[in-house]
Amino acid sequence: MKKKGTILVENIVFIILNVLFLSILILFLLKQGSGTLVLEQVYSKEIAMFVDSSISGMEVKLDMEKGKKLTEKSGVDFGNAVIITGNFVTVKFGEGKGYTYAFFNDVVVSANAEKDNMGEYTGMYVFRIKEDRRGT
Repeated sequence: MKKKGTILVENIVFIILNVLFLSILILFLLKQGSGTLVLEQVYSKEIAMFVDSSISGMEVKLDMEKGKKLTEKSGVDFGNAVIITGNFVTVKFGEGKGYTYAFFNDVVVSANAEKDNMGEYTGMYVFRIKEDRRGT
């Protein structure tokens, strides 16, 4: 009879440990899925993709409202969230180094955060494709 009682206790302990492990795993995945790193990657790759498909003289507006909220939380200036140097796009919403992604189109791109009449950031970024560096 004592053996039956120990089997029941072992099963209950096993179930409790499994539930605890799964709840920690779900919390970790939810935190990572909505985090800064994921948004930095998404925005930098999206910017690189439309720069690659652009031509000289184009102007593209990108809604980065989620990124604006993250920069407000971390105390970083939203106007410095996107940096384009050479053929590299760097998106940085926090104090870290951000996420850098390369594009292949040989153009000069400027990135500016849009402001409203009050001087506040609207959450939009304006990208201007100025010229083809190859001269075509």
